[in-house]
Amino acid sequence: MLTLNSCNKNELEMLVVSLGESKYRAGQLFRWLYHERATNINSMSNISKTFRELLADNARILQLKELASVSSKIDGTTKVLFELEDGERIEAVVLPARGSLTACISSQVGCKMGCRFCATARIGYKRNLHTAEILEQLRQLEVLARAKFNGNLTNIVFMGMGEPLDNYNNVLKAINIMLDDNGYGYSHRRITLSSAGLAPKIKLMLDDGCNVNLAVSINAPDDDTRRAIMPINNKYNLAELMETLKGLDLQRRKRITIEYVMLGGLNDTAEHARSLMTLLRGLPVKINLIRYNGGGDANLKPPKEEDVLAFQSILTSHKYTTFIRKSLGADIFGACGQLAAGYYANTR
Repeated sequence: MLTLNSCNKNELEMLVVSLGESKYRAGQLFRWLYHERATNINSMSNISKTFRELLADNARILQLKELASVSSKIDGTTKVLFELEDGERIEAVVLPARGSLTACISSQVGCKMGCRFCATARIGYKRNLHTAEILEQLRQLEVLARAKFNGNLTNIVFMGMGEPLDNYNNVLKAINIMLDDNGYGYSHRRITLSSAGLAPKIKLMLDDGCNVNLAVSINAPDDDTRRAIMPINNKYNLAELMETLKGLDLQRRKRITIEYVMLGGLNDTAEHARSLMTLLRGLPVKINLIRYNGGGDANLKPPKEEDVLAFQSILTSHKYTTFIRKSLGADIFGACGQLAAGYYANTR
């Protein structure tokens, strides 16, 4: 049976025509599914009862099953565990900070990238999420944001489980629906996609007209160090990645966010900071320094606070806009790199 909330406008048009209806019905369906966040075909009041019954016989609206949710006692971050129809599990998070509410959503069950600092990598790759499974996370987190925080989501980040660009077609379709004025209606300035550095897919995303914010997880200024913590560097090394980023046709005033997970004794020295500046020279960037939160390789450790501050000072003194990202939800394993949906024992 067709899943309606995995369909874009063209797919809905093909559906309604195949059922003997006019194409304009597709626009009505699209608006009900995404703008109105309909979860029941019978709620679509401006569509005839006869056609609703026909739709219900041939299609359905997918909903995710919430298994559990947990909130940080420190900062209010709330993590939700969802069960998929095949029994697999994913996690998504709402992060409250400085008047904003950010939805951190997943794109895969597990991940292929194998980054040593990431708990999701320990699961391995299980499968891609379908478009409906991506969008349904957002819809349910919107409901959570209103109920728990008495507000609307302000931002969406593809920084949950999985590598978004490794699930390119489903993620791109979901983003286009999020951006559509008759869909979820979010601004491209409010959506950020984070990648471990799949260089060809980064270029393809821009070529396909997807102009959401781009964050790239660099985490080391040289190939040897990066290769030791991010196996993707064996396929797309820093030279190729930097060449790709420098060739992107970014919109005016857009900057690439460089994510740098700081690992104690591995990538956190003054020398690393100076090498990072050399690597990024000529790129319009802002840099987020992220203290390692734990949950990945047991041999990794967080950096010392003085090393993080010194690293930032070197970068800012050379006019690089550099933030130390506050780790939200670490006490519930909801911070950066900690999502694992209970697939191994020491998660919660």
